[in-house]
Amino acid sequence: MSAVTRTLDFDSCYRAVSSRDSRFDGQFFVAVRTTGIYCRPSCPAQTPRPQNVHFVLTAAAAQQQGFRACRRCAPDAVPGSPRWNCGADMSSRAMRMIADGAVERMGVNGLADHLGYTARHLNRVLTAELGAGPLALARAHRAGTARVLIQRTTMSMADIAFASGFQSVRQFNDTIRDIFGLTPSRLRALGSPVRDAAPAALGEVSLRLAHRPPLHLGWLRWFLTAHAVDGVETVESTDARGGWRHRQSVELPHGPALVTVEPSATRVDVRIAHLDMRDLGVAINRVRRLLDLDADPVSTDSALAGDPALAALVHAAPGLRVPGTMSPAQTLIATMVGQQISVKAARHHLARLTDELGARTMWGSSTDDTECAPPEGGWRLFPSPEAIAEHGHRVLRGPRRRIDAIVSAASAVAAGHIDMHPGRSSDDLRAELLALPGIGPWTADYVAVRVTGDPDIMLEHDLVVRGAAADLGLDLASAQPAWSPWRSYASMHLWRHRLSVSEPILGDQTTAPSHADHDRSTTTHFTRAPTS
Repeated sequence: MSAVTRTLDFDSCYRAVSSRDSRFDGQFFVAVRTTGIYCRPSCPAQTPRPQNVHFVLTAAAAQQQGFRACRRCAPDAVPGSPRWNCGADMSSRAMRMIADGAVERMGVNGLADHLGYTARHLNRVLTAELGAGPLALARAHRAGTARVLIQRTTMSMADIAFASGFQSVRQFNDTIRDIFGLTPSRLRALGSPVRDAAPAALGEVSLRLAHRPPLHLGWLRWFLTAHAVDGVETVESTDARGGWRHRQSVELPHGPALVTVEPSATRVDVRIAHLDMRDLGVAINRVRRLLDLDADPVSTDSALAGDPALAALVHAAPGLRVPGTMSPAQTLIATMVGQQISVKAARHHLARLTDELGARTMWGSSTDDTECAPPEGGWRLFPSPEAIAEHGHRVLRGPRRRIDAIVSAASAVAAGHIDMHPGRSSDDLRAELLALPGIGPWTADYVAVRVTGDPDIMLEHDLVVRGAAADLGLDLASAQPAWSPWRSYASMHLWRHRLSVSEPILGDQTTAPSHADHDRSTTTHFTRAPTS
């Protein structure tokens, strides 16, 4: 028995399959020896006999063993495993980078370099733990992206091949036949394209992303609204029932794109415009991380509700997520600009910074939704770290030490001294951030949570979180160990509770707190942390 099968308890997995429990979709896969297919745990087909199945952690492992994807349950279309989204071990960090297109952009050697290991060691560990090496894992990810595009869009097969990360149409055709047992054309005939979608323009894709319910839409709306940068992001209502959409211009590896997300209780509709199709998989992955769509809210809520101190908060807001980021550098700079000032002042400074240094796009209202006009002045990209490093002293306003700190951080990112990506260990990223002038524990923790998606960072230096703990009579130092490994989610619950107490918010209509509430937590924001 391989190392990968030893990590899964057969009896527990088989019970999940027998009950067709969708909560486990994406967390493991069922390989059926008698049919030669692999399925998700909730597959509607007749449950196979125990002696005819075994379980694997990844679709790539099943494919490596010669199994093809089930056509009924589409096992490659499930939300990602929370294990890969949250884990700090090498295999989890590697999976996050593979999903972000690292193998296609930089190859296995580049992936290994970013993780701090040799390619040989990386391949050995992934094969032992996940049942497949980085190339096979990347191939499975490409195939999953391709299947969604084949069955849910009207894109040409050639466009799908390159949008999915394949190097040639022939490689695309061979992979689809190997994994699904069908030609791309026959696979499309089994699909159901989005019927109400407008005809796609060149460089435009509309699709739907799955998530594990529940999903607390009010919290996501408040968070994205409170942290939106004028000219770069907008959040608008779509109907009188509380529907909303978020739009953001984002720089991707091969160029900028405009991403629109419209979440609902059962799915997230996504439209990506002005896209270099080679970046499609990257864009989808970053949307999933922005909205924390691969989380397992039932398990998280159940664990946190076991503490009587948090039970009421969890029951009041089931499915609360820890929002990530589509642009780590933007998150760092925007967080530093907002330290110790009000939201209104922070948004003014960020708008000015973007207006002065952000690249203006050519996207006009003629190519955008008629229901959602572009922001005043048109869409811009958030300024690059290089631009802020070079011109920040001229554009930024405020105390000299804060300006110096922001420019120093931008210079460090631009020079590659700080590598901000989801494959980083949160501890390593936090240590590098604390070594920069002007960054204290609150900023380092907050940025690490959003960039890496680490589920176990307690925002104990945040004054809003501290205020919530005081309201509840909690001593954070003694209470938080019981919340591990979900302390990031506990922080969000406390944050939401405090804001709900001060304002009747966070159903669907919300207001933003002052950054001053959670940026005065330490004076070390503007002093260099001691280095070891």
